[in-house]
Amino acid sequence: MRKRQVSEAVLDSSVILAILKDEAFDAIVYDVVDGGVMSAVNLVEVYSKLSDLKLAVTPRVDALIGTLSRIEPFTESQARIAADLRPITRHAGLSLGDRACLALAIEIGAEVYTAEGQWARVDPGCKVHLIR
Repeated sequence: MRKRQVSEAVLDSSVILAILKDEAFDAIVYDVVDGGVMSAVNLVEVYSKLSDLKLAVTPRVDALIGTLSRIEPFTESQARIAADLRPITRHAGLSLGDRACLALAIEIGAEVYTAEGQWARVDPGCKVHLIR
């Protein structure tokens, strides 16, 4: 099977957590994680959820995070975009972390990947892919 070419992808924390928790998801996930981009805000969510679940940051976690091309800092520009997204995402219950992810994707002109189904209920101004 030939590997599908994927343009730059921004990943929500739910994508990394789905892999770490061995959940079901589309096979394309491994292609988008390898070389994907994540907001530092979403990386905090990954580490926080691991702590909540009483899971250690293992070499597997480090290796998975290491496949990303970069972790982007949360900038003032992204903060403004995330704030502007609040009115159009509130009805779907998107969090600040969700909006930070979307803001990064909008700012760099990338597509975004998430395991969170409620994202399908919003039109944030970038292409959103649900991984399941």
